[in-house]
Amino acid sequence: MYVLYNFTGKYPEAIKHYTEAIKRNPEEAKLFSNRAACYTKLLEFNLALKDSEDCIRLDPDFVKGYLRKAGSLVALKDPEGASKVYRKAMEISPDSKEAIDGYRKCIAQEDPESMRKRAMNDPEVQAILGDPAMQMILQQMQKDPKALQEHLKNPEVAKKMEKLMESGLIAFR
Repeated sequence: MYVLYNFTGKYPEAIKHYTEAIKRNPEEAKLFSNRAACYTKLLEFNLALKDSEDCIRLDPDFVKGYLRKAGSLVALKDPEGASKVYRKAMEISPDSKEAIDGYRKCIAQEDPESMRKRAMNDPEVQAILGDPAMQMILQQMQKDPKALQEHLKNPEVAKKMEKLMESGLIAFR
C-alpha cells in the first residue's frame, strides 16, 4: 500500500517523502509519477523525465506517466519527442484532453518540412492519401472549399479529415 502525499507547494518535502516511499515500494509506478510532478514544479525537468520513464517502465498502461514524460520533453525543448509520447498517451486514452492538446501544441511548433516527413511516415496517413475517394475529395476541396461541408457529413470522411488535420497536412481557414 502507498500513500499519495498532499504537500501543497512544499515540493522539496514531498520529493523527500516520495523518495522514501519508492525505497519501500520500488514497483509502484504512481510514486514515480507523483515525484516527477514535484520535480516539474521545481523545474528539474531531467529528473522528472527519468521518473516518468521509470513510471512507464513499471506500468505501461498508466497514461499519467506518458503525460509527465511529454511535459518534461516539451520543457526540455524537444517537441518532436514530446509529440510521439503524446501520441502514445492518446493510444492508451483516446479521450485524454491533456494528451490531445499537448500533441497539437507540439506539432504546431514543428517546422513544416519535419511535420510533412512525420506525417508521411504514418501508415494511417499513407492509407488515407492512397485512397482514391479521399484523393478526389481533397482535389475537390481545393477547387471548392464549400464542398467540404457536404463531405464532412460522412463520419468516415470526417474521421480521415481529422487525422489529416492532426498530422498537419491540411488546415482549414
